[in-house]
Amino acid sequence: MYRKEEQPLPPPEKFELPFEGKLSPNNRWVIMAELIPWDDFEEEYAKLFSAEKGAPAKLFRMALGTLIIKEKLGTSDRETIEQIRENPYLQYFIGLNCYQQEPPLESSMLLHFRKRIDGELINKINKKIVKREIDKSDKEVKKKDCLQEKGEKIKNKGKLILDATCAPADIKYPTDLGILNQARIETERIIDNLYKPLRVKLRKKPRTSRKIARKE
Repeated sequence: MYRKEEQPLPPPEKFELPFEGKLSPNNRWVIMAELIPWDDFEEEYAKLFSAEKGAPAKLFRMALGTLIIKEKLGTSDRETIEQIRENPYLQYFIGLNCYQQEPPLESSMLLHFRKRIDGELINKINKKIVKREIDKSDKEVKKKDCLQEKGEKIKNKGKLILDATCAPADIKYPTDLGILNQARIETERIIDNLYKPLRVKLRKKPRTSRKIARKE
């Protein structure tokens, strides 16, 4: 039996914690929870269950969220449940209203989740996420175009911080003998190319001593 949760989930800052703290909206699990269209696929997931018979099933958000946590962390079924029990962000991600010390489900449930949420459903969810982000991006572009047509200036937002230390440095030092050797190789290549059309007139190619230079 499947029963939909009627009460909407609170925003992350209203998630009840035992130590009177608040969830950060910048946490990766909170951000990911906002990206996934949970409600759009709950009806399709509910069709897999009887409307009247059987024990109440776990909600779609809890089922999919638990599988995502397992794959994201690379943990076993038991360790996944233990991570959820210890982490309030993970409990919020799977749809709980407040933190609870007891695990919200048993590890054996993941086997049933994997059977019900197949690759086809995952692909639908991914396409839905991509489409929603594209539509969101298109709206922002249209808004900017509209402002430009009205002659309004678009204000820059945020700060761009550039740090050269995080980029790979492939620049050689002036004292690197490799630079001298590379210059020698390029010079020999130029001499070879210039000598080709002059073979008839010049019997011997200008001496470069490349074998000796290569050894030294």
